Amino acid sequence: MQRIVLDTSVVVAALRTRMGAGNAVLRLVAQRQFVALATPPLFLEYEDVLKRPEHRLVHGLAPDAIDNFLAELAALIEPVEVHFQWRPQSRDPDDEMVLEAAINGKADALVTYNVKDFAGPAERFKISVLHPADVLRKVKL
Repeated sequence: MQRIVLDTSVVVAALRTRMGAGNAVLRLVAQRQFVALATPPLFLEYEDVLKRPEHRLVHGLAPDAIDNFLAELAALIEPVEVHFQWRPQSRDPDDEMVLEAAINGKADALVTYNVKDFAGPAERFKISVLHPADVLRKVKL
């Protein structure tokens, strides 16, 4: 089973639209077709970003509904301990914790809408960087 790290952009998009590729990837994680990996800081970022007013306005979820979603997501995620920080690898400091989760968790792929920024650093560690739509195409093969 493939081990993946979900960039925060994928988790946010999954709640913003139920019909998008990000939501479909989360459903595949829920069906145990992928093992999702996250470090505690990455998971806390999911929470912080999902609870921002601009995102709550779009997804329409109350804070307690977000907490319920995060509890369900936490039950699906394999926690990753950061044994070594590989910083700096990326031009964007916010991408570092996502990349560290992938490296330390021995992920097969990092799933993001921001493929361009992750491609170079992830390649150094032989981690595929996939757009959510690419993940769906691979599953259908």
